[in-house]
Amino acid sequence: MTGKSVSTGGKETRASKLSIDGKWRSFPKVPHLLQYVSSGNYFGRIKINGKVIRHSLETNVWTTAKLKLVDFLKEQQTDRGSEHQTSFAEALELYRVEIANHTGVKPGTKQFRGWCCQAITAAWPELSALKLKDITPAACREWAAKIKGQNSNQYFNHLLGTFRLIFDCGIAEQVRLEGERIENPASSVARAKVSGKQLKLPEPDQFRELVKEVRRGSGGWGRKAGDLIEFLAYSGMRINSEAAHVTWGDIDLTRQEIVVRGDPTTGTKNSEIRRIPIIADMAALLERLKPESSDPCARVLECDRCYEALQRGCAKLGIQRLSHHDLRHLFATRCIEAGVDIPTVSRWLGHKDGGGLAMKVYGHL
Repeated sequence: MTGKSVSTGGKETRASKLSIDGKWRSFPKVPHLLQYVSSGNYFGRIKINGKVIRHSLETNVWTTAKLKLVDFLKEQQTDRGSEHQTSFAEALELYRVEIANHTGVKPGTKQFRGWCCQAITAAWPELSALKLKDITPAACREWAAKIKGQNSNQYFNHLLGTFRLIFDCGIAEQVRLEGERIENPASSVARAKVSGKQLKLPEPDQFRELVKEVRRGSGGWGRKAGDLIEFLAYSGMRINSEAAHVTWGDIDLTRQEIVVRGDPTTGTKNSEIRRIPIIADMAALLERLKPESSDPCARVLECDRCYEALQRGCAKLGIQRLSHHDLRHLFATRCIEAGVDIPTVSRWLGHKDGGGLAMKVYGHL
């Protein structure tokens, strides 16, 4: 029954897991929260000094239970008595609860932060057992040096940012319990410098050859991958949160535009619906893809991944390897080279900064 939604208090919750006896339901994305199946009531559960404490939150409403869970965890921390020193493990759990309950953070971001937490503790296994006051800036710098060489600078900065936020949660808890504030030892770790990517995009004739190579060289999947590559290059959409969810009902042939709504659950990256023009190449692609009797709810594309086919095609032709996101760059570059102003291209891409980022990336054009 893992992964199914369950009705609680009239609302749908996220993925959950039933206990072996089927009496309790846990929620992997919300640690320490349980639901008694027969009554629907929620309980908080925490293990302190080897002792498991389970307490009713006196509600069967999902949103209320998440709020009461935070109070329950804080009460248990307070009941430990004076001179309590918060451990990194406790700080990590507080951060996980905080991020899980944050309504302003998208599910994808919450998942990514969860991966960051796992990567941090995997690189420093002894960390969870340490008290915050015993973790030195020098030790944090040693941890940073270890993981920096194993990850890109951009991902390293994400890990460091999460690391600092975990400490902030633990320090705030220490202040609440004992009135004692310590310095965040991760503050001494410098962020890595992220250099702007040097764009090396294929010329129009090279791109056409690339699409042909993908179509004929990737087996039965080649045609679908080729369609996706063209769609991304002619629209500038993000692959997973946008292009993969475009339906025939989103194709506005009257206005010659495509309505970008994004994932039905989370929307686009900036949570706004936008419209992009149907350029000539896109019009030809849509004409080829459109079935005789199209369902407006049917998706335009048959696949949502073309990375392997794209890499194989680039290697075969001896051109610079491209990623899904590079096809978004290709769309913007071709638009600007055709005379479209950067603020307009920025809106088509779904940026909300008025063209600042686009000017930084494409201003040389």
